[in-house]
Amino acid sequence: MNNRNTDEDTIRQLEQRLLQPDVRRSAKDVSELLADDFIEYGSSGRVFDKKQVVEGLQGEDPAQLAMSDFEAKTLAPGVVLATYRATRHNPDGQTSQSLRSSIWKLIDGRWQITFHQGTPTRTV
Repeated sequence: MNNRNTDEDTIRQLEQRLLQPDVRRSAKDVSELLADDFIEYGSSGRVFDKKQVVEGLQGEDPAQLAMSDFEAKTLAPGVVLATYRATRHNPDGQTSQSLRSSIWKLIDGRWQITFHQGTPTRTV
């Protein structure tokens, strides 16, 4: 397996980790995965920094999130763009979907997200 595939597999695992409710509610876990200069363009149209995301996820309503259509593209050595569809299954039975993209950078030997965007879409 070449290094590119290894990086892409690692990014897929890290994105899946970020969808787990226990990880999302852990300030420590999320802080380790988000770079200090992290920025998110939220599906609400608002822009968030690392501190806002870490704090906001701690109070997130429990929901199951599933990932599909995952793709990763190496943009440069140590920089990977991940795209996928996320399906959110709420406890009340409602589902919603979003298209998501993240830019991951290898920083001090650790993969961290520097940018994320979620765009709501219709459930398919």
